Amino acid sequence: MANNYRALTRTYRPQTFEDVVSQEHVSSTLKNAIKQNRLSHAYMFCGPRGVGKTTMARVLARAINNIDDTVDGESLSQTLNVVEIDAASNNKVEDVHHLREIVRVPPQSGRYKIFIIDEVHMLSKQAFNALLKTLEEPPPHAIFIFATTEPHKVLPTILSRVQRFDFKRISVDEITSRLRDICAKEGITIDEESLHTIARKADGALRDALGLMDQAIAFCGLNIQYNELTQALNVVGNDELFEFTNAVASRNARAGLLLIDRLLKDGVDIQEFLVSLTLHLRNIYVALQGENMHLVEATDDTKQRYAEISAHFSEDDLLRMLHLVSEAQLNMREVQQPRVYFEILMLKLVHMSRVKQLGELLTAMDDLKKKGIDPAVTSVTFDEKKPITDSIPASKPVESKVEEPPKEAAKNQNSEPSSNESLPAVDQASETEKNTSDQQKADLAEDSVDVDGLEDLLMGKPYLRPINQPHRLNGKAPEPASDAPVKKAEPASAKLNGIEDIEEKWELFLDLANKNFSQTLYIIIRDVQLKGLKGTELTVSVNSPFAVTAVEEHKMQLSTLMKEVIGVHIRFKCVCERQKTNIEESLSPYDRFRQLQKKDAHLKTIVELFGAELEYT
Repeated sequence: MANNYRALTRTYRPQTFEDVVSQEHVSSTLKNAIKQNRLSHAYMFCGPRGVGKTTMARVLARAINNIDDTVDGESLSQTLNVVEIDAASNNKVEDVHHLREIVRVPPQSGRYKIFIIDEVHMLSKQAFNALLKTLEEPPPHAIFIFATTEPHKVLPTILSRVQRFDFKRISVDEITSRLRDICAKEGITIDEESLHTIARKADGALRDALGLMDQAIAFCGLNIQYNELTQALNVVGNDELFEFTNAVASRNARAGLLLIDRLLKDGVDIQEFLVSLTLHLRNIYVALQGENMHLVEATDDTKQRYAEISAHFSEDDLLRMLHLVSEAQLNMREVQQPRVYFEILMLKLVHMSRVKQLGELLTAMDDLKKKGIDPAVTSVTFDEKKPITDSIPASKPVESKVEEPPKEAAKNQNSEPSSNESLPAVDQASETEKNTSDQQKADLAEDSVDVDGLEDLLMGKPYLRPINQPHRLNGKAPEPASDAPVKKAEPASAKLNGIEDIEEKWELFLDLANKNFSQTLYIIIRDVQLKGLKGTELTVSVNSPFAVTAVEEHKMQLSTLMKEVIGVHIRFKCVCERQKTNIEESLSPYDRFRQLQKKDAHLKTIVELFGAELEYT
């Protein structure tokens, strides 16, 4: 071939300060220094890859020595006044000694001799120390320009002798604008979505973006389409990301599994997809804010799609999803079945409980409290087979039906009319309705269980009930089926004088516990010891941690049962006090002999003098 192809990164390398993209803070400072003749003897350019550090050094060298524009940046090193050194391959002390010899030679033409040392952090510590003296007091014609991506590896003694400039990453919009100009010069047709895809994948490096553009041209030709570009660069497209989040929003696990299967068949790297998914969820979160859409680096159409999908999630949901995806990125490197782990992640996101549902439950609980249920006094006990609202007294009055009097009573002319019979029919219905409403209020005021049971059920905590214990509604046990009279405990006075009141009714309490609780819990309650009563808090002691746990788990039921006995709610406080055993009886004969020696000084002296030992018979 007569003409060799030159890559875009080399063809469009900047030649002047104006051509350098997104580094105006460095360009303006260097131009002012040249104009005012205040050039430093050493500069250090720091920053990530592909942002123009070496290019800026060549532009500065060209501007200082007024080198003609016909000499491109790569040919500057062939001139006698500009010396470029790669510190990665010339990092020994001998290389620095050779550099010190070259520094003494003045420039052949021009005013300065410029030394550009790329990747200076690769120099060894000995090489840095050999360069210190020359760097601190160089000849008047020498200017050093260092470039590095890792300034923290450079010795502080070197950093203190240079002027440092930090280069920033190039934004997606600036890379897109630069690529658009280059495509116009090269006669390349490309859509905006493809330009943004290349710019995002470049990660702030214009050199990487030009390299990706070269790759896209080689695959797609002069007409670059978005679908072909994603195949050429093996990047995750926005369509797949939105399809994934749509499956999560609609809780469609089948669509998510089919999408993962298609992605893996197309050769998409799972780790790459998770990285893109993290940025995708971040953009949805930003779109949810509304006023911060300028933080989303995408086209206007894509921003609109982000705004639409954000309506299906809350901020808390997106934060939880971001946490799960970020955690999966770290764990994906160690799992043996990446596909299965990826599918599990998708299923977690699909079946994850939404914060909105929990908010609705809490709102419902607040509404119930507003209907007259005081959290400090009123309470409800639930039946697992009934809805929550079934166990709450209705706020509306119950419709009452006036029963017709028996025929025998109607025939009796001599009987005296009752109080209700003397009233009209409407008045009788009103009186019955009033009595029924008053009875409901009395029942509601009489019953008292802790409303924490309601909160525990709504928040997902287990609501414990002893084994074999009958269900209780509003704190009352169901009536037996037989007509035989049931002996009920007569409540004592609501005021307790001391623990003696509880001890007096303790046997009756144990009898009720034996009938209502499981046998295991009854045995534990039977063996407890009453320690003291402080207000309405009863302290009992047991001899095992298991018993403590059992009493703590059922203290609400115990308190309800105690109220039926003495008429007052008693809060149970359980402590564990193990029975002390005779330590001396548990010791072996040899250990007891050692204990005797410690107590008796004469015995200890005899043992030490004569070597007495314990004889086993």
